[in-house]
Amino acid sequence: MAVAMTRAGRYNRACMAVESEVAPARDAASPAMPWLLLAAACLGSFAATASGTTRAPFLLDMARDLSVNLVLVANLVSMTATAWGITSFLAGMASDRWGRRPFLIGGPLGLSLCMLAVSQADGFTHVAFWATLGGGCSGLFMGVIFAEVAARVASSHRGRALSWVMSGQSLTLVVGVPLAAWIGATIQWRGWHVVLAGLAAAGALSLWAATVQGKASAAARRAEGERGRLSLPVIALLGISIAERVCYGLVVVYFATFLLEQYKVGLEAVAVPLALVAIGNVIGTAIGGQLADRLRDRLGLFAICMAATAVAGLALFAWRPDITVSVMLGFAYVFINALGRPSLMAALAEVPEDVRGTVMGLNGTCASVGWVGAAALGGWMLATWGFAGFGPLSAVLAVLGAAMAFAQRRF
Repeated sequence: MAVAMTRAGRYNRACMAVESEVAPARDAASPAMPWLLLAAACLGSFAATASGTTRAPFLLDMARDLSVNLVLVANLVSMTATAWGITSFLAGMASDRWGRRPFLIGGPLGLSLCMLAVSQADGFTHVAFWATLGGGCSGLFMGVIFAEVAARVASSHRGRALSWVMSGQSLTLVVGVPLAAWIGATIQWRGWHVVLAGLAAAGALSLWAATVQGKASAAARRAEGERGRLSLPVIALLGISIAERVCYGLVVVYFATFLLEQYKVGLEAVAVPLALVAIGNVIGTAIGGQLADRLRDRLGLFAICMAATAVAGLALFAWRPDITVSVMLGFAYVFINALGRPSLMAALAEVPEDVRGTVMGLNGTCASVGWVGAAALGGWMLATWGFAGFGPLSAVLAVLGAAMAFAQRRF
């Protein structure tokens, strides 16, 4: 009996020692929401996304000012997305080794300088160079901020926290584009890029203030070593992210053209419908973040949303009685899509801390691939089958994403 009690005592002391070692790592993610960081992340993501998205109202003016055709100016989107995807992966991987703060501050600061350079450029070549470099600076920031926010909150709060970061991207469609058109009417496209530079600088300053106490976490990551690895389930989730972004991009990129061609209305008539659809994205992201933290089966929720997106996509492009119905269906499509996105992001964040930057950076790369794929597939479908083919195309991709998500639930 005495021997058994002695062994039991040794075992309990060993367990207490192990518990004391792992407790700091477990408590590193606080259940409290880091509101200063979330506000800074929202501002930074708004500036990063607006640097490309809000260029849309100025494409004709830029083409005339730079003496090039409209197609060439429109290709700035692809250049920006490509640079964004490359740097997102590289920055995420580097942040796991050297810490996240240099990228969180340096990315928006570099973007600010690039936007100032665009405003002063005297030819399309210079505009393309600085705009592409600006996209690269945005990529330095976006994947890393998702990893930083995920590290600062407990798993039970990650859906809501990450939805705040995504809301900054969503607000560019609701607020950024109309604001750019309104202000740009007075200061033109060069003046608007100066405004973008100011927003990016404000984002860098706020992130500097929000991450002043973040050096210890970087040291902890270095001390942990390279223990985490990218597993097949994580790679599968990244593939699902591409399918989801293509589905979303098919509607966002071509919805205005769909309304213009189907109902033969003027450009001014689609402003309100586009704003309503963008609001659906904002509301869906906010509610989706709440659901992601309240439901245990995050990938199950995402799979259901993707399956519902397939139905909504078929209805959107097949049932076209009038513009009001199409706008309502567009709102539903984007709302359902956004409802599942925070769950996917929270699932991606459930990886070891020492590879989380790499995973979130790769997600940014996958998102860029999805946007480029949506533009390419949509253009091919439009030239081949017209908008009648958009419904089946988006439905197939959505069902594929739902099936893959459902298959990954057990992991």
